[in-house]
Amino acid sequence: MTEIEWWEYDDAAELADAVAGDIQFVIESALDARGSAVIALAGGKTPFPAYEKLAKAKLDWKKVTIIPGDERIVPLGDKLSNVTALAKIFLPKGARVMPIVPEATADYKAAGRSADALMQDLHWPLDFCLLGVGSDGHTASIFPGVDYDEALNGPKERRALGVMPESLPPEAPVARVTLSRAAIASSKALMIAVTGDAKRKLLEQAIEQGPSSPYPIGRVLADVELPIDIHWAP
Repeated sequence: MTEIEWWEYDDAAELADAVAGDIQFVIESALDARGSAVIALAGGKTPFPAYEKLAKAKLDWKKVTIIPGDERIVPLGDKLSNVTALAKIFLPKGARVMPIVPEATADYKAAGRSADALMQDLHWPLDFCLLGVGSDGHTASIFPGVDYDEALNGPKERRALGVMPESLPPEAPVARVTLSRAAIASSKALMIAVTGDAKRKLLEQAIEQGPSSPYPIGRVLADVELPIDIHWAP
């Protein structure tokens, strides 16, 4: 049974403070232990206030590598690009913000293979991975579709893959590259940040359903061996 601890806050600002503090602690621990840190951060609106606060921390940012937990296959600089948004916050601090999709391509499978090859050069496992949850229950870019089983049950050594969601989200109707379930589950620290009652209910249901859950987040978390902190605000 996965060990899960919920942390509740009065509002999104309080959640952002707590998430930023916890990520800072993980980075500091990795820097103390190994002299470097590699973390994966989620896209979406919820975590970015925490990233803004985290960027103000007095850390040796030049020794920190940041990758997006998933990426839309779009050109760098595109408004849909997760790494572009992360780079705006952390590059000025001196962090290495690594694009996992260096260029847009029509072949999403090839983009996934390229991302996986890039990640093979990183120190592994990740020191930290932050996940979000969509209103449909997806996490990272693990969606139902032709690549769903591969994302969940592919080779453990595969860190990333290209995916085509069964139903493309209207706000970002493009193919994706995502961390695999194995890559997420192998992280040294795993956190989820969500807001709103609807997502809390979905997440609670998905966790209870475990490996039989119809929601990707339930399947991803099922049987994960490390403790998981869930940060939630209304």
